[in-house]
Amino acid sequence: MLAEIETDKATMEVEAIDEGVLAKIVVPAGTADVPVNNVIGLIAGEGEDAKSVASGPLPSSEKTPDAALAVPTAVSAAPILLNGERGPRVFASPLARRIAKEAGLALAAITGTGPHGRIIERDVKAALARAAAAPRIQDLKAPSAPLPAPAPSDELIRQNYAAGSFEEVPHDLMRKTIARRLVEAARTIPHFYLTADCNLDALMSLREAINAAAPKDKEGNPAYKISVNDFIIKALALALMRVPDANATWTESAMLKHKHADVGVAVAIPGGLITPIIRAAETKTLSVISREMKDFSARARARKLLPEDYQGGSTAVSNLGMFGIKSFSAIINPPQATILAVGAAEPRVIVKNGAPAIATVMSVTLSCDHRAVDGVLGAELLATFKDLIEQPAGMLV
Repeated sequence: MLAEIETDKATMEVEAIDEGVLAKIVVPAGTADVPVNNVIGLIAGEGEDAKSVASGPLPSSEKTPDAALAVPTAVSAAPILLNGERGPRVFASPLARRIAKEAGLALAAITGTGPHGRIIERDVKAALARAAAAPRIQDLKAPSAPLPAPAPSDELIRQNYAAGSFEEVPHDLMRKTIARRLVEAARTIPHFYLTADCNLDALMSLREAINAAAPKDKEGNPAYKISVNDFIIKALALALMRVPDANATWTESAMLKHKHADVGVAVAIPGGLITPIIRAAETKTLSVISREMKDFSARARARKLLPEDYQGGSTAVSNLGMFGIKSFSAIINPPQATILAVGAAEPRVIVKNGAPAIATVMSVTLSCDHRAVDGVLGAELLATFKDLIEQPAGMLV
C-alpha cells in the first residue's frame, strides 16, 4: 500500500500495481484537494536506479502540488455566462458541453449531479426542460420574485463573537459534502411529513423469542442478535413493495419505479454521518439484515465504505430513538423520495378495549418528496409499515 486517500465519504487505500522501490513522493502526506489522476509518486522498477528516477523530470502530464486545483463542486450561484468563456471554471462532460452549446445554455447556471458536482448530460437536458416550461421574460406581467438573500460572509459572522472566544476548525470534505447536499435537499425538494404511533408489544415478544432461539458457537456467542432497527428496515422494505408507487425516484423527465426496496440506514461517524444501503432488503431475512448492518457500521466508522455501499437507494431510515428522542422530522437524502425518522420505544398509556393500558409505543415520521409521493400515497405507505410493525410475524412468512 502506497497511501490512503481521504474522499468526502471514505478513506481509500492505493496499492502499487508494479514491483519496485518508491523513489520519490510527489504529493506530500496531508496535501488537500489533489486532482484525480495526478501523479503522486515515482516507482523505480527492476534494474533502475532509485536516485536517478527521483532526480529525473516528472511525466509531462503531471501537475505539481503548487498547481493543484480544488476538487470541483456544483455551481449553483455562478453568474450566467457563455459556456466557460468567462467567470469561474465549470466542470462538465464533453457531451454536456456540446448539448449546452448547441442550445445556447450557460453551463455556469446548471447544478451538476455527477461525481464531485460535474455537469453531465442529464443535468443539461433537465435545465432545457425547465427553460422550455418557464414563461419568457417578455411574457411576464409582473416582475419575478427576488432571489434569496445571500448568506452572511464568514467575516461578518466572526464579528458577532469576541476575538479569542472561539476556535476555528476547518471543514473536512465530508462536512462540506453534507452541508451542500442538505442545502440542496431543503431548497429543491418539497417536503411534507406524516407521523404515526406504532405499538411494539408484539414485536418485542417476537424479537425476544428469535434471539433466544439463535444458535450459539463453542464459546456461547449467538449467531445473531436481531435489533428493533432490523425489524424497521425489513418492514419499510416490505411496505414499499406492497405500495409500489411509493418506491420511486423523481427526475425531471420521468418517474423511476424501482423493482427492489434498497433501504439506506443513517450511521453516525466522527465528523458527520453516512447512509449505507441494504440492497433488496425485502428479500433478506432479519439475521442477514442484522449482519449487513453490523458490517456497514464497522466499515463506516473506519471510513472504509465503497461508493457502491452508499449510492442510490429507494428510501432511508434515521433512528434517534436510542438517544431518547420521542419524534423528529428528517431531511430527504437525494435522489430518494422518502425517509423514515424513528423515535424512542417507550411505555405509554393507550386505550385498549375501551380501557387504559400500558404499551410499548414508538413514534415514526415519514418525510416525503411531494413531487414523487402524494399525501394519500405517503399515508398508505406509512399505514402499511405500521401494520407490519404491529403484526411482525407477517414479515417472517
